[in-house]
Amino acid sequence: MKQVVDVQKLRIVEVDDAAAPSEQLSVEILIAGGSVGGVSAAIAACEAGRTVCLTEETDWLGGQATSQGVSALDENRYIETTGGTRGYLAFRRAIRDWYRQNAKLKPEAAATEHLNPGRGWVSRLCFEPRAAVQVIEQRLAPFVVAGRLRILKRCKPCGLTKHDGRIATVDFVDLDSRHRYRVACAMVVDATELGDLLALGGAGFITGAESREQTGEPHAADTHDPEDVQSFTYPFAIELCAGEKHPIACPPDYEHNRTEQPYTMTIVYATRGSVTYKIHERVENTYGPFWTYRRLIDAAQFDDPRYPRDVSMINWPGNDYRGGNILVDSPAEQIAHLQAGKNLSLGLLYWLQHELDRDEGGKGYPEFKLRTDVTDSADGMSKFPYIRESRRIKALKTIIEQELVASAQQGPRAAHFDDSVGIGLYAIDIHESKRGRKQIIDPAKPFQIPLGALISRDTANLLAGCKNIGTTHISNGCYREHPIEWAIGEAAGETAALCLERGATPAAIRENPTDLRTLQRRLVLRGAPLMWYDDVTPDDPRFARVQMLPFEEPAVLDRLGDSLHAP
Repeated sequence: MKQVVDVQKLRIVEVDDAAAPSEQLSVEILIAGGSVGGVSAAIAACEAGRTVCLTEETDWLGGQATSQGVSALDENRYIETTGGTRGYLAFRRAIRDWYRQNAKLKPEAAATEHLNPGRGWVSRLCFEPRAAVQVIEQRLAPFVVAGRLRILKRCKPCGLTKHDGRIATVDFVDLDSRHRYRVACAMVVDATELGDLLALGGAGFITGAESREQTGEPHAADTHDPEDVQSFTYPFAIELCAGEKHPIACPPDYEHNRTEQPYTMTIVYATRGSVTYKIHERVENTYGPFWTYRRLIDAAQFDDPRYPRDVSMINWPGNDYRGGNILVDSPAEQIAHLQAGKNLSLGLLYWLQHELDRDEGGKGYPEFKLRTDVTDSADGMSKFPYIRESRRIKALKTIIEQELVASAQQGPRAAHFDDSVGIGLYAIDIHESKRGRKQIIDPAKPFQIPLGALISRDTANLLAGCKNIGTTHISNGCYREHPIEWAIGEAAGETAALCLERGATPAAIRENPTDLRTLQRRLVLRGAPLMWYDDVTPDDPRFARVQMLPFEEPAVLDRLGDSLHAP
């Protein structure tokens, strides 16, 4: 018998791996994991006319945007025009339209082009996870109806077979019914949050922090430490119910967590020093108060009895779990860390309700009501923890810190990759691990996603489709955010489709200049930028031409000089 962890229901499921599968499926492309990257990979592959099976461990598609509770999107400040694919920008517009169609907004809010339902100051788009869930379901529905896409929810990979260096089949177990599927496929995208296929022997991988000797990165550790994995977090939603009291029971380990975490409103920034936030008052040297940081619903924008009060999602250093990581092999140890992570988050809420100094004096905010319906969970925690760091494939290209950080670049962009299949912009943001290393935040220049980082060195038909690409512990810190993960998945889906068309492996596509340019042109025609320009959106008539120019005529790179504008 094999044991797998059901993260959503926090239990161990036993699988009889000696028994024959209950059902056998055959598709051209298997996408394991309904993460942000898994969803975008499925869209790209289906639009390329391929048959696809998309699996997801939880009952919500969308990963960090939905089941992980990070529905205040982590994005670059230019995202409304630059730094996202056309598909990602359409996803954002659809979320805004969901509120226009399903809620009664005040006229001014409804007319706002870049509607932000929560007006949280960390993001230009903050919303309830269920809005994104429904948008994703609607986006995928035509492919399902056409018979091109099969979606298996609550299914987790539990085994695989390889033949001649290729993944031949992957087994999945339905975590509720124990029904087992065996999926035969020609191409595989691992878009699971933790690199599940890698752990099953799908390809070589690395975990934790590389050494400085391995990567030459200035912020790398002195020695390779596979246990040095960024903290994970269980976000939870609370409603501001003025004049009411909604205290929760004191959770296990509260006293320990209050002291050791610790629970605090003070954050020490690398550039701004120590800042102590208040709940409703903005303090100097901050963008706003704690309450509006990741606010999902700003009731002032609604004229709807279903939205009478503000709702905020709490994803704060106080509930970053640093007690261990869940990339370990032991199911029992994984369960223990996951439960401890939930206790940590519940403890933060208890502290907010009972012990935090109020802005106006006194102790605690009992008016903070835990909203279990927002996360669609009995305990109010996200269905799956927010994962910052996964197993990472040993890729043909490993992206390193020096290729990204602003201080190491001569021009306005990060290092140029001739095999670029996407772009992004975010600071290198490394949250503390159990090793106690302090948070690292280092500005990056606008960067590219090299195709080589998606390709396994040792498994010919496997592509990484989300946070498991060929980054390091350091560089992962700026490749894990929503628009970048979407771009990674979209590139993986398009690459898998081209591999089938050409009868080639991803590595062969990358090595063949003609095929590589074909892939890049197809991505550009999808509205996926390969080069960062401040002044050309995916809908600009010039988009395709200026995006391909640096790859078809490399001399253009020199002419760009210090400009982020298109040539």
